[in-house]
Amino acid sequence: MQLTETFITAHRALLSNKVRTLLTMLGVIIGVFSVVILVALVTGVQNYITDQFNELGSNLVFVSPGRATLTSDPAQAFTDNKLTLDQIDTIEQFAGEYVDAASPYIASGKTVSYKTKTYFGSISAGNHLYGYLFNIDLAKGRFFTGAEDKSAQRVTIIGSDVAKKLFANKNPLNQSIKIDDHSFRVIGVMVSKGADWDELVIMPINTAVKVLGIDEITYHTVKFKDPDSVDIGTKQVELAMLQDLKRDDFSILSQKDLLQSIQSILGILSVGLAAVAAISLLVGGIGIMNIMLVSVTERISEIGLRKALGATPFNIGLQFMIEAIFLSLGGGLIGLGLGFLGTLIAQNFLNAQVPWWAVVLSLSFSIVVGVLFGTYPAIQASKKDPIEALRYE
Repeated sequence: MQLTETFITAHRALLSNKVRTLLTMLGVIIGVFSVVILVALVTGVQNYITDQFNELGSNLVFVSPGRATLTSDPAQAFTDNKLTLDQIDTIEQFAGEYVDAASPYIASGKTVSYKTKTYFGSISAGNHLYGYLFNIDLAKGRFFTGAEDKSAQRVTIIGSDVAKKLFANKNPLNQSIKIDDHSFRVIGVMVSKGADWDELVIMPINTAVKVLGIDEITYHTVKFKDPDSVDIGTKQVELAMLQDLKRDDFSILSQKDLLQSIQSILGILSVGLAAVAAISLLVGGIGIMNIMLVSVTERISEIGLRKALGATPFNIGLQFMIEAIFLSLGGGLIGLGLGFLGTLIAQNFLNAQVPWWAVVLSLSFSIVVGVLFGTYPAIQASKKDPIEALRYE
């Protein structure tokens, strides 16, 4: 039998029972879909995080309480939080030659209300350089001044989501919102930056401490004048912190450190989810092998007739092997299509992308699954004795 005829025969055999064919491919479909959507989401998250870090610049460092890192227990770090507002002045004294700007930072969750409308937002506080440090652009209004921070004025800059929820189409500027029964005047509205930024309610740090009673400093942010100053500047920041703290009382993390830690966590997550996807492909492969063995039994008379007409064991085995590959590759293509569809949906929330290597990897795995799990049924079919096979009829 010519190779073309073998392909046609295999194709017809699979189409003769469409429901069983589709169910057989289901494991491979789920496995490939999982791989594609996983890679797309992880790539999207990595791109988003990298873009956010690049936007802030590579010359930022963060001083956090305790020996905390992204992979350690944050609760332990904040148990003995010894960060204070005065440490910013000390940092500027020791590292002023290299420091462009520095600010303490406080984060807390609070319910924000305007008349009858409420919104649970993220309270974020810093000094008057906060907006400069984090590259915050305003759609309306202005940022608070150093004088307003020093005198603990009740002024806020709100994120775009907060503005939409509380004010809809109304201009939020100079409107009064309430946080913990304290009135605050809105002086600015942020340009939408996506994610958590749009949920922020920013205020002077002295206001957060004196009015709302939030006295736990989350971290200090230090921006150096240029990337070349980061290493030597960080050493000076460390010396400044050591003036009133022990070495185990604080940690200094650069943008590079944070990015590497996050990527490490994403890498571990990817391996775990990839293992789940691999199990799905394995189950799909076993399903293909079982159905192909059933198919060999059901078509034993066909095998005998073809052998009687001159088909070689190789021809018989090749047909069943091609059928197995068709099943796995077909499942792979469907899974790939569903993965692309899922990625398009995910792009509404995240910059998810499917890299070309993920497509090649998925289809390659599909073919490998077909070959591995189609080999045994193909061998069994090729070994059938034509006389016994015809007698089976």
